[in-house]
Amino acid sequence: MAISADELFLKQALELAARGLGLASPNPMVGALIVDERGRIVGSGTHTYSGTRHAEVLAIEQAGALALGNTLYINLEPCSHKGRTGPCADAVIAAGIARVVCCMEDPNPLVAGRGFEKLRAAGIDVEVGLLEAEARKLNESFAQYIRTGQPFVTLKAAMSLDGKIAGPPEPQMQLVGSGSANPSYITGEAARRRVHEMRHASDAILVGVGTVIADDPLLTDRSGLPRRRPLIRVILDSRLRLPLTSRVVETANDDVVVFCSFAEENKRRALESRGVRVQQVELDTAANTAQLPHDGRPDLYRVFGMLGAEQITSLLVEGGASVNWACLRARLVDKLMLFYTARIFGPQGAVPWLDGPNALPPGAGLHASRLTIQRFGEDFGVEAYLRDPYQQLGPQG
Repeated sequence: MAISADELFLKQALELAARGLGLASPNPMVGALIVDERGRIVGSGTHTYSGTRHAEVLAIEQAGALALGNTLYINLEPCSHKGRTGPCADAVIAAGIARVVCCMEDPNPLVAGRGFEKLRAAGIDVEVGLLEAEARKLNESFAQYIRTGQPFVTLKAAMSLDGKIAGPPEPQMQLVGSGSANPSYITGEAARRRVHEMRHASDAILVGVGTVIADDPLLTDRSGLPRRRPLIRVILDSRLRLPLTSRVVETANDDVVVFCSFAEENKRRALESRGVRVQQVELDTAANTAQLPHDGRPDLYRVFGMLGAEQITSLLVEGGASVNWACLRARLVDKLMLFYTARIFGPQGAVPWLDGPNALPPGAGLHASRLTIQRFGEDFGVEAYLRDPYQQLGPQG
């Protein structure tokens, strides 16, 4: 079926918006095109946080007088309120735009349809809803953050077909054939590239101290793409066991945060002198103790709330088995990205991807929806949602 001109230009607007990945947060990713009646693009813009000006304003400035009487294509509703800049809806009206074709309403409660109302009141023809699903997915982290103050949480795990994130320690079980010289990798290069794309799209990455001690990872964004803010490396470490010689500590540059329950003062000072920020957090609050008995780990509700307060809009959890289950059990995970390799490790000594106390009864189990399956070379990935960032947050399952 032939694609309409509106869909074609909106796809280009979405592509422009995606250029803001790693550059627009904590703002949404927005791309805009101005097209004349002959189908020529006369202005375009991509929003980046450091650039201040919004995509539609950049497109209007580029188009100049050619904006008059023509069509604006944009993936997100022009704002109607004054923030760091003036209302974009006013700029669209002042430019003489005759028609606006937009994917979706802004989830920001300060906008939420008011921009469209202002445009229509000025006599502009406004059409909304084409390619809405693509636009909503692009800005799902912003949607959750702007409505709740909480980061959008994606749990990523790489595992064997039988759900093991590591095989037994025996030499004969060393992983081979993954396309990498590093035998600790489970998946191949294509899946690992996707993981770094996910890190690039995230404001922060979270692991438990057990992962740091066992694997000594860097936890960095190695996508090669530009980002405005460093990827914040978050470590859950109840008793401050983080080794001073770990690569995370040795490369810290005000981008490593350790959340602990108990902090020995000399160790705290040693970490902070190396550029690591140490945050002591209470154990599970009394309100949650009955449902989620604490295991010595810092209260995850407080941890995630503190990250949101620092404008962390998206958090990638790459924990071990116990951290994975703690986040799921606390119902703090919004999306799963599970990578599978075509191997079976078996039960003896292999590490499951989930482990920990307090299994949920069958009637209270977490229910995933909107499942999609993707191929990554010889591996495959399953993406699934546990919560919709555009709906009011509530219990999963």
